[in-house]
Formats: sequence, C-alpha cells, structure tokens
Amino acid sequence: MRVFGKWLGRALLALILAAGVIGVWKWEEINRLLAVNSLFNAEKIVANFSHMDAAFLTAPVARGNGPTSDLPHGAAYELPTGGTDWIEERAVTSLLVMKDGQIRFEEYYLGTSPDDRRISWSVAKSYLSALLGVLLEEGAIASIDDPVVKYVPQLKGSAYEPASIRNVLNMASGVTFDEDYFDKNSDINRMGRVVALGGTLDDFAASFTDSFAAPGETWQYVSIDTHVIGMVIRGATGRSVTDLLTEKILAPLGLERDGYYITDGAGVAFVLGGLNFTTRDYARFGQMILQDGSYGGKQVVPAGWIAASTAASAPTAAGKIGYGYQWWIPVGAGPGEFLARGVYGQYIYFDQPRGVMIVTTGADRGFRGEGVNEANIEMFRKIAQSL
Repeated sequence: MRVFGKWLGRALLALILAAGVIGVWKWEEINRLLAVNSLFNAEKIVANFSHMDAAFLTAPVARGNGPTSDLPHGAAYELPTGGTDWIEERAVTSLLVMKDGQIRFEEYYLGTSPDDRRISWSVAKSYLSALLGVLLEEGAIASIDDPVVKYVPQLKGSAYEPASIRNVLNMASGVTFDEDYFDKNSDINRMGRVVALGGTLDDFAASFTDSFAAPGETWQYVSIDTHVIGMVIRGATGRSVTDLLTEKILAPLGLERDGYYITDGAGVAFVLGGLNFTTRDYARFGQMILQDGSYGGKQVVPAGWIAASTAASAPTAAGKIGYGYQWWIPVGAGPGEFLARGVYGQYIYFDQPRGVMIVTTGADRGFRGEGVNEANIEMFRKIAQSL
C-alpha cells in the first residue's frame, strides 16, 4: 500500500508538472482566448478597443516616411439638438467632423484621447476596397469579374469556387456563414477564436463548403467574403496586405502615427475588421475618399473606383440599405452619400455634395438594437445639413 501511495504521489506530481509546462507553452493562446471572452464586457470595452494589441497578435501598418499632413481647424461648430444625448446614449468615444477640408468639431469621450488607436472593426473593409481599386488600375488584378480561384487556388473545392471577385466585393458570394455576434457558436465567433488561438484564416475560409444561393443572386452580409478579397490581393501580388496598404494608400496621406492590424497565427492581416488608427488618421483616409481619391495633390485611389465602389450595386432588398464594394449606401441616399460601418459604433460618413466627412468611434453594446443604425445615420445627416 505504501508503494502504491508513493507511485500515486509521483504520478500526480508528474501530471502537475506536465500541466504547468503545457500552461506555460499555451499561455499566450490562453490569454488571447480569455481576452476574446471579455472583450465586450461593459467595464472593459472602452479600454479594450484602444488597446487591442495587448490581447492579440498584430502587425504594424507603417505610416510611411513623409511629413504629417495638416488637418486645419475651421470655425467652431455646435452639435445640433439632441447631439449631446446621442453621444451618451450610443457610447461614442470620439467624434470628428470635417467640412471642406477643415475640422469643425473634434471631441473625445469616456476617457479616450486623440492618441488612442481605436479598433475599426468593419470600417477596415472599406480600406481594403480602396486598395483593390488601386491594384485593379495597376493591372495586378485583371478584372473584378475574374473568379476568385484564379488568384487563390486554395479555394478550389470550397463554396467560393464559383464566386467572382465582384461577388465577394458585393457580399453576394452565396456562401453559408452565420454572422450572429451574440451566438457563441456562430461562424463569426468561431472565426474570432481562430484568431485568438493563432489559427489560420486562409484555412478557415477554405473550410466553407455550403452555399445558400448562387453567386451574385442574393446579398447577405458575410464577413469572411472580405478575407477572400485579401486572399485575392495576396495571390495576385505575392505581397502582404499590410505592406501594400502602406505603400498604395497610407503613405500619401501623411498619417500622424503608424497603425496596426490584428493578425492570425500566420501573420496574415485580419482585413475584415482588424485595423487600428487614431481618429484623426481615420479622418485623413476619409478626406481622401471624400475628394474622389485625391489627397495632397496626388490621386491615391482612382476616382472611377470611388464612384463605382460607393454605388449601390449589390442585390440588396428593395427599400433597404444598399451596399457597394465594401461600402454602405443609406436608404434614401442622395448622390455622394455613403458610409463605412463597423460594429459597436464605428463609422466614416460621407456627404460629398456638402463636402462633409464624419468619423465616429464607439463602444456601443446596444449597436444591434432596432433602429440604432438608422438613428446614427439621421444624426450624421443633421450634422451635415447644419454646417
């Protein structure tokens, strides 16, 4: 009995030591998984959205070597009636309003500051659209009607095999993907765990084999479509999205600070929602888009691509919000009115005829509530019309 007890004690000690070794080896993955599980907690969400690099693998997105471009201030502006209440109700963390190239309003809330690099969430999709437009103009990608597998052979045999680049730009791939943020077992949340645990998003995208519609037939917001755009860009150029975005889009803008992408375990950028910049640097990108792709005397993105990508070309339902090539078009939009949008209250809103561009970042845990997006757009319109 004494011998058995000694053996059992040694076995338990070995198990404890093994568990300790595994714990140390997997600590980073465990820490990232814990971060995902608490990312949106009420008491942590504001700080988390300013420090995503503390919880996830990241890659720097360099600002380039040029001087910082000026964002001049114009006459002081007061928000329209209801603006202050809207900021509080929607947990806005920053609001920057520009008209005719001048800042008319800039404030930071809930303890954030101009130096915070805030997570973009799906606003990042519109950055990727701009990059693809440049590569199309340069000839690296022949046509958006090319099949995605022309540039990404890995997707042969997946649900993406029949889809064109246009289909994924329009969120009309027809690929079955559950985007329910509040279901822990949804595809969007499984994807979050892939990123947290150091998995590879290319393999994740290739794992989808079911479709609910033929490509181009039906619009359904499918975030993994944007990752496929990133795969196309990498396949066409042999280069990373981080390097291309710096060279083609960011360097001409004269950003204040480097940004960064969240990445997967292979170092591949989380292009569908992982960009992090200061509010002013989001505004520099926005001003370039507002000016039909021109900034500082340079045509950064072809004007024709800006017009095409921000038009409501996707097969969305009649009377509902429209969609272009990774851009949103509000219901009842006039010419030149469109926006980039991310979960939890991230927006870049454009009213080109009025020369107005608005950036908001937020930590709005009620962003999916009925009528919230429509109310946000209505506030943007009130601001634009009152300037």
